[in-house]
Amino acid sequence: MYLINEKLENLLSEYQLWTKKWEEISDDLNKLNAIKTLEKCDKQFFPLIYNLLKILATLPVSTASAERPFSTLKRLKTYLRNTISQERLTGLTLLNIYRDIIVDPLLIVNKLTQHRKRLNLLV
Repeated sequence: MYLINEKLENLLSEYQLWTKKWEEISDDLNKLNAIKTLEKCDKQFFPLIYNLLKILATLPVSTASAERPFSTLKRLKTYLRNTISQERLTGLTLLNIYRDIIVDPLLIVNKLTQHRKRLNLLV
């Protein structure tokens, strides 16, 4: 409990010094964002503020990245594809989400021929 109180006191004193520093700076504060502020923060003098700004700069602004797979799944699972198996639907969804990854058909055929001995494909 003592360690938490000490950290809190350190953070409060750092915050007071931080606000004094920004009162003296004549930059337009409306143009600053978390990353620009992080660049201007001195890690030696304000280690706790620096860590808090680093966390703030890495937090997602929205939940779009979490909702993207669901909207993709909704588009893929149309009336015609209702009978698709779950494994194939998952594969199609991943292909749609990660469009920037180039899929080499030759590698896929080679991988399939390794797993199934009866499959004799000439490539």
